[in-house]
Amino acid sequence: MLFVRLFFFAAAHLPPAGLRKENGKMKIRYEFVNGEVTEIEVEDTIGEILLDLDRQAYNSDHRETRRHISLNGMEYEGEIFRSGEDPLEEILRRETASRLAEAMERLSPEQRELLKKVYFENIRIVEIARAAGVTEAAIRGRLKKIYARLKKFLN
Repeated sequence: MLFVRLFFFAAAHLPPAGLRKENGKMKIRYEFVNGEVTEIEVEDTIGEILLDLDRQAYNSDHRETRRHISLNGMEYEGEIFRSGEDPLEEILRRETASRLAEAMERLSPEQRELLKKVYFENIRIVEIARAAGVTEAAIRGRLKKIYARLKKFLN
């Protein structure tokens, strides 16, 4: 029973450098927190088992840690994996986009369609006026009303 207790205690508390062979005997060196050092002689079979356990623990730790990669240390095309934007600017940009979407929902379908043609489809005002059968000034007037309405909703 003492052999088993010694084995598990030594296996749990041994640093790899704490086991060495000296004069044909295996010695376990314990270094306590208070600085006291104690050495115990053990049989070669116990020493070999402890060395084998140390090797297995090292191999297991090495096998697990080599699969883990820190994204902080990774680089992609010379750039570190992180956003180049300021977090506060990103929050403000999202908030503005959300408020603008809400304001757009308050416009009539015709007003939204006009904004879509001008800003997303890049259709010239002259072409929109010609297709609608109205003057260019009428389209500019509609856009002016839309801008005023959006400004009212956003403020």
